[in-house]
Amino acid sequence: MQPLPDHLKENLDIVFIGFNPSLKSGEVGHNYANKSNRFWKILHLSGLTPRQYAPEEDYTLLQLGYGLTNIVERPTKEAADITKEEYSEGRVILKNKLKKYSPKIACYVGKGVYQQFSKKRKIEWGIQEESVVEGVIDFVAPSSSGLVRMKIDEIVSIYKELTELKKQKH
Repeated sequence: MQPLPDHLKENLDIVFIGFNPSLKSGEVGHNYANKSNRFWKILHLSGLTPRQYAPEEDYTLLQLGYGLTNIVERPTKEAADITKEEYSEGRVILKNKLKKYSPKIACYVGKGVYQQFSKKRKIEWGIQEESVVEGVIDFVAPSSSGLVRMKIDEIVSIYKELTELKKQKH
């Protein structure tokens, strides 16, 4: 099983950052491919994409000004399987990617992802007061995993804030 390729280029509007690929994503080679993951649906319902994309179209998000990456490359069954060493290494790699590509907004798909990256414990949804990488706005959104207990409407409303933020930054 191979790590997924990043879909990144310079000056993107938003880079979506997950924990790591699911086993299904690692198997098929596309982001958010697990049937229970609602990432593609959330992007569409929040107005970030004009239609609901399929995992196989993940690379086409670049045309919309969006990128995709993860804090850890290795696919696992769940985030709990990620080691401290992988997070430590991933933190450095991710920081370098954000400096290199300098997106307007880094959207962390899950509080846990941002906690691992920023080493902060108390985190609210939305824009963070202080960014980890200067010049990049940190935005924390709920995970799109089917395991998340939040209602889809609540999740979508937070992603709608991201849609508004993107409009302001244009």
